[in-house]
Amino acid sequence: MIEKKISTLFGRDHPAGAECGCKRGGSAVTDHPGGDDLPTSDGRGGTEPDARYAFANERTFLAWSRTSLALVVGGLAIAQLLPPFPGVPWGRHAIGTPLILLGCAVSVVSYLEWKASQRALRHGEPLPRSRLPLILAIAIAAIGLLAAALALLSAVRTP
Repeated sequence: MIEKKISTLFGRDHPAGAECGCKRGGSAVTDHPGGDDLPTSDGRGGTEPDARYAFANERTFLAWSRTSLALVVGGLAIAQLLPPFPGVPWGRHAIGTPLILLGCAVSVVSYLEWKASQRALRHGEPLPRSRLPLILAIAIAAIGLLAAALALLSAVRTP
C-alpha cells in the first residue's frame, strides 16, 4: 500500500524507504547539502551551500539579533523606568548599562559568527563553535550578582 502511494507520488516505481536523489518537479530530493547537482561557484572560492543550511544559519543570526535587542531594551528599561534603589541612586544605571553594552556585543559577535558559519558552509568545513552562550551566561550571571549586591546594599543603607 505504501509502495503504491510512493510510486503514485513520484509517477514511477520507487523502492519504498530507499534514499535516493529522485527528481520531482525539477529539484533533487536528498538529505545532503547541494543535492546531486553540480555545485555552483560563488565567486569567493567556495560553492553555494544548500539553501536549507544557509537559511538555518540566517535564522540563528536573527535569533541572536532578537536577544541583543531584548538586552538593549531591558537595560534601557531598567535605567529609565525602575525606581531608584533607596540609598544607592546610581544602582539602576549600574545594572542597566552593562545590559545595554552586552546587547551591543551580542549583536556584533552574532554577525561575526554568522559570517564564519556561512564561510564554513561554502567551503564544506566544520561549523565553528559559538562563543555566544558562554558570553551570555557569564555576563548575565555577573550582572545578576551585581543586582543582588545593590539590592542588599540598598537594604542596609535604608534607615
